[in-house]
Amino acid sequence: MSSYVLVGAAALVIVSVLVSKISDRFGIPVLLLFLALGMLAGSEGPGGIYFDDAGLAQAVGVVALVVILFSGGLDTDWGQVHPVARESWTLATLGVLLTALMLGAFASWVLDEFSLLEGLLLGAIVSSTDAAAVFSVLRSKGIHLKEPLKPLLELESGSNDPMAVFLTLGLIRLITSPGTPVASLLVMFFQQMVVGAALGYLMGRLMLLLLNRIRLGYEGLYPVLSLALVFLTYGVTDALGGSGFLAVYIAGIVLGNRDFVHQRSLNHFHDGLAWLMQIAMFLTLGLLVYPSRLLPVMGSSLLIVGFLMFVARPIAVFLGLLPSRIDLRSKVFASWIGLRGAVPIILGTYPLLAGIAEPRSSVIFNIVFFIVFTSVLLQGTSIPLVARWLRVDAPPPTKREFPIEFVPVDGLKSDLREIPVASGSFADGRAIVELSLPDELLVILVARNDEFMLPSGGTVLRGGDNLLVLSDRESFDEVLQRLSAGNPGRDDLAAET
Repeated sequence: MSSYVLVGAAALVIVSVLVSKISDRFGIPVLLLFLALGMLAGSEGPGGIYFDDAGLAQAVGVVALVVILFSGGLDTDWGQVHPVARESWTLATLGVLLTALMLGAFASWVLDEFSLLEGLLLGAIVSSTDAAAVFSVLRSKGIHLKEPLKPLLELESGSNDPMAVFLTLGLIRLITSPGTPVASLLVMFFQQMVVGAALGYLMGRLMLLLLNRIRLGYEGLYPVLSLALVFLTYGVTDALGGSGFLAVYIAGIVLGNRDFVHQRSLNHFHDGLAWLMQIAMFLTLGLLVYPSRLLPVMGSSLLIVGFLMFVARPIAVFLGLLPSRIDLRSKVFASWIGLRGAVPIILGTYPLLAGIAEPRSSVIFNIVFFIVFTSVLLQGTSIPLVARWLRVDAPPPTKREFPIEFVPVDGLKSDLREIPVASGSFADGRAIVELSLPDELLVILVARNDEFMLPSGGTVLRGGDNLLVLSDRESFDEVLQRLSAGNPGRDDLAAET
């Protein structure tokens, strides 16, 4: 029997990987394809796999989210997102709260049998966004966003899940324990956020220290160690009453923006594992839903998802970004790009397991699934068109493939990095020796047009060149800032020139 299970699981994963080509070809969000594949494999589809275990689906979802959020934090460039951190976190907290309140009030009005608290619970469950589907569509269609949209949406989507989890758990407590004081929820909120952020930072620093100081005899053990530390971060934070999801995301950011041994291989490992977790999570959630149960809630679900897309999300975005200098077109696009993803579906299983009376809990789950599926289908497929219509798309950045690969080793904190030479910048027309580069930064190759040159100190740079340098992060950031600013930034060099 176990052999058949393994064959079936492997076949589903292989088919999921193959159908991702459809996303690349037609711009259909890969999330939608994975969910559809799970539904087809389910008991009401051709696959005929019976699955009705909400607890197992929730456990799979939590484990998958831990891995996915850490990988997302690992890939987050703090230098890019830092200028819009305040706006992103405002959307991730106040924006989520406003969305939950407006949508909850509307849902309780549309669903006559629902109380206000039950409507608010539904609103809280679908209040967070999922940018994974968004950027998969943008990449497949070659759409790149102007600044500051990409870092704004990237940081918002990675940090808004804890707020949605808090609201969902808080409202479930109010529904199942009517005498719960609201003030206790405020204490719970600050505890979750403060403990989650603090432990996330500390665990990120601990990961960095262990990876750089410990000397393991086998390189293959480093991914094992890093993965164990990720789950340790979530477990300890959750046990202490903090937000484990926030902690693993912040730990990923802290680690990803420092140099550590085997950085390239560990990044590849966590990226591949995150994809596997996405496939496993979406297939499991697709198996859990019964398409026949979606039909009775279709009418009310369409009204709710319409209110979410055209009223609740835009109002939350515009109010959240009211003090910022972000232009109107970017705000409109941020309003439309608020796709719902796997987190709402996972949160939709919480009422099923929390003792909320039937059929309320089942109705909530089916409406949430319908909202997510419809949001991804309508908004996800229209993102490239809306980006061009609002003129917030940008030319794709030029990324050159260098004929050198570098594998970091113990004791060396440097890595290969690329520095573009813009026309009219300080480096344009100057020899490398005139740039007063720090000792920790070495120019390895100069790419000019379609050729590569081995540089010397007398090599004169031109606008459009790309420098491949071996450097630690601090020296790289210093040089990149100096050269892009159009001045050397050092008094002794200014005196010489």
